[in-house]
Amino acid sequence: MTDFAARRIMMVDTQIRPSDVTKFPIIEAMLNVPREEFVPADKTEAAYVGENIDLGGGRVVLEPRTLAKLLDALDVQGDELVLDLGCGLGYSAAVIARMAEAVVAVEEDETLAEDAQAALARVGADNVVMHAGALAEGAAEHGPYDVIILEGAAEHVPEAILDQLKEGGRIGCLKAEGALGIAQVGYKIDGEMNWRYAFNAGAPVLNGFERHRAFTL
Repeated sequence: MTDFAARRIMMVDTQIRPSDVTKFPIIEAMLNVPREEFVPADKTEAAYVGENIDLGGGRVVLEPRTLAKLLDALDVQGDELVLDLGCGLGYSAAVIARMAEAVVAVEEDETLAEDAQAALARVGADNVVMHAGALAEGAAEHGPYDVIILEGAAEHVPEAILDQLKEGGRIGCLKAEGALGIAQVGYKIDGEMNWRYAFNAGAPVLNGFERHRAFTL
């Protein structure tokens, strides 16, 4: 029988704390959310490794360090509404649910969305609303949002997403820079986005967040 609780403690002690993530709500959430419930059934043994876990279709569960550092940079508060784009099997939503007032988790893959709904119910994350739909469209009917987080990389963030961010709100994503990626946090100030570098990390680009390339004949 695998001792997943011990692995959670090890993950926090060897991947999260050494990455200068010290905020109690993040540590508490990562110690308590059973990550093995939110990965494909054949990957539970790899649930706590320090790398992205493949969900297929170019999608991943972000490595613990990347998610923790992104949440650290976003500084989610207990009275805030968070939009979690590309939640996959729901791990990120379950973690954020312990830190925020409520989470709207968007997933466009119907199977992933159904499995995420079931996993979130199993762990009692009852302040998460699952929304099945295109990632690049978000979930405007539940917004606007204090915080938006992308569970993957973006070459370009659609205006439809930025429009769902409250004035003074923050958005965190991995900007794809060639083979590398950098995590950035965008602040909405007077209706304009101001982006700041946070740290280096990589992940596949989410569907709908590719840069539109000009076609030449």
